Amino acid sequence: MSWMSNNSETPGTRSYQQPSDFRDGLAYPRLGSIGFRRGTLSDNQQARWDKYWPRFGRELDDEVLDVPEWFSREGAKTILEIGSGTGTSTAAMAPLEEDTNIIAVELYRPGLAKLLTQIVLNDISNIRMLKGDGIEVLKRMFPPASLDGVRIFFPDPWPKARHHKRRIIQSGPLHLIANRLKPGGVLHVATDHADYAEWISELVNVEPLLDYRGWPWDECPQLTDRQLLTKFENRGLRMEHSISEFLWQRTDAPDTREI
Repeated sequence: MSWMSNNSETPGTRSYQQPSDFRDGLAYPRLGSIGFRRGTLSDNQQARWDKYWPRFGRELDDEVLDVPEWFSREGAKTILEIGSGTGTSTAAMAPLEEDTNIIAVELYRPGLAKLLTQIVLNDISNIRMLKGDGIEVLKRMFPPASLDGVRIFFPDPWPKARHHKRRIIQSGPLHLIANRLKPGGVLHVATDHADYAEWISELVNVEPLLDYRGWPWDECPQLTDRQLLTKFENRGLRMEHSISEFLWQRTDAPDTREI
């Protein structure tokens, strides 16, 4: 079950919200109950969180996000990164795309706290953070054709066969992402899990509103170089895993299907 909370939440409490009801007949992740992954912050992280989270972070909500107001600028591109982890790639890429609003979505507070530290210490002005489930964030907080890009780097592969239904790359999320992307917008996915890469390969053409561009795509209108290896990439390379990357572009066709 997806959750949401507010900034006034007190330690030890939990707040839950029914997951969105999708009526398009497609496959969406079925995660069951997700506990509130609070995590422990160091004293410095907590002090920084208390001071800067109200400026750079928000919780999953049912209100559409006013991106220009949040970033204090009009007309900038907006990219949503789902599952930003500790924000290694997010913080490394952001200075190279200063004309772009980067919104990092993550459930785990310590990961967001680490990204917040990088934002503050390196004076990164074009990153904001959302705490919540990525599918719910897309469904509840962004209208159709509002995003220039979506990034999903090293999502949980859920390797056991009985857990494959929990994978984020399925027909439903691909449709939802396509609906939220502007025409010409880009979806970028990366994984170092061979079985998951095969799973994704079988789905590259399942969404009619997404044109699969393969990898690499030299004409891609957005930055695709993550600049730094994340801890997941380093771990995968030590285990001799290969990294598979996928790029799609939103077509110009209107979305006439219900979500």
